[in-house]
Amino acid sequence: MSPLRAKILSVATDLFQTRGINSTGVDTIVAVAGTTKMTLYKYFHSKEDLILEVLQQGHQDFQSWLQQKFETNTKKPAEKLQKLFDFIEEWVTSPDFRGMAFLKASAEFPNEENPVHRLSAEQSRQFRQYLATLATEAGIQDTEGLALQLSLLIEGAMQAEQMKRGSGAVKYAKKAAKVLIDNALKS
Repeated sequence: MSPLRAKILSVATDLFQTRGINSTGVDTIVAVAGTTKMTLYKYFHSKEDLILEVLQQGHQDFQSWLQQKFETNTKKPAEKLQKLFDFIEEWVTSPDFRGMAFLKASAEFPNEENPVHRLSAEQSRQFRQYLATLATEAGIQDTEGLALQLSLLIEGAMQAEQMKRGSGAVKYAKKAAKVLIDNALKS
């Protein structure tokens, strides 16, 4: 990836997270990136293409970070489910946390036919599938049910923390998740 393309992507990511996608115009992005509209459109054919790329990159970065945490901190499949909320808590309470991009994007683009909304919904589905895979590895029978429950807790805690830093939502979500995971492991 060219350095200028990477800079535009980084600037857009930051602005979309801090100001909102619809509130951030192309003029602002190019001004902050120190480039021109022509250059932005050379790399991204439209603002929508830029938004989609920001979402894809953010999702990949989060998934890679979470996978790395699992690889270096857990060995047993059931342990991964138990550690999941420790890692989510670490991420949510970090100074760089600005929310889950696909949640924000789906709120700003509520029309289910919109490509941004569709990608957001797909990323949410992929995250639930990842949780279901962890549940399957741990020997849980109702993997889809547990994955949905855990994703609701995670997404809700992230939303609460985004609205008010230090809300404690992740700690309570973690307690609820432990009950759900322990019950699922006993079944």
